[in-house]
Amino acid sequence: MKEQVIETFNQLAAIYANTVDSGSLFNSEYERPAMLAHLPADLVGKKVLDAGCAAGWYTEQLLAKGADVAAVDISPEMVRSAKQRVGTKAEVLCLDLEKGTPFKTASFDVIVSSLTLHYLKNWEETFSEFHRILKPDGVFLFSIHHPFTDINWMEDAHYFSVELINDRWHKEGKVFEVPFYRRPLSEIMNKTLAYFSVDEVIEPLPTNKFKELAPESYGRLMKRPQFLLIKAHQRSLG
Repeated sequence: MKEQVIETFNQLAAIYANTVDSGSLFNSEYERPAMLAHLPADLVGKKVLDAGCAAGWYTEQLLAKGADVAAVDISPEMVRSAKQRVGTKAEVLCLDLEKGTPFKTASFDVIVSSLTLHYLKNWEETFSEFHRILKPDGVFLFSIHHPFTDINWMEDAHYFSVELINDRWHKEGKVFEVPFYRRPLSEIMNKTLAYFSVDEVIEPLPTNKFKELAPESYGRLMKRPQFLLIKAHQRSLG
């Protein structure tokens, strides 16, 4: 599964690089405004990890807010695109978030992970590592697929299990198979609470611009949210 994710996103890297700013209303007018609204207001001088940076959109936004940014992704081609986007302004690395990081303990003020964690089957190692590298008062903000929407993809779903789903993305006349994991809300919350204190659970609303440009999709999102955001902070495990 992981090899398929890498291969798919390697193929998507050029598309992401060309459409990263406005190619999808679900990004530009739904997930991103909500994520940016819940970032700390002042990032000047703060060390931030972009965990799952793709082609570097969030990396660039974090840099613009004055942060010292490290960005990581499992796809070599996405890493290449992110480096082309931000140059040497950020440290951009290719690594697997399920296999640790090279960063020092308590070295980050903020960890941001946009629509990445649902590609990981096991959150234990990843969250343990995030806890290690986040400062004692650090912020962890992430977005994932909403579990109540994901379950509708499956004909024979078992809600309380972590299940693999194969999505199909239609982009520029091509179809890409994109596997990811659906997990129940209790799994999402309990895995997070094992390492962090949860500040907010956010079910984002699409913007008015989304409504103007795609009223039918807007209506569906108002009935069934597509994404879920969690804002948490570091806590002592002692």
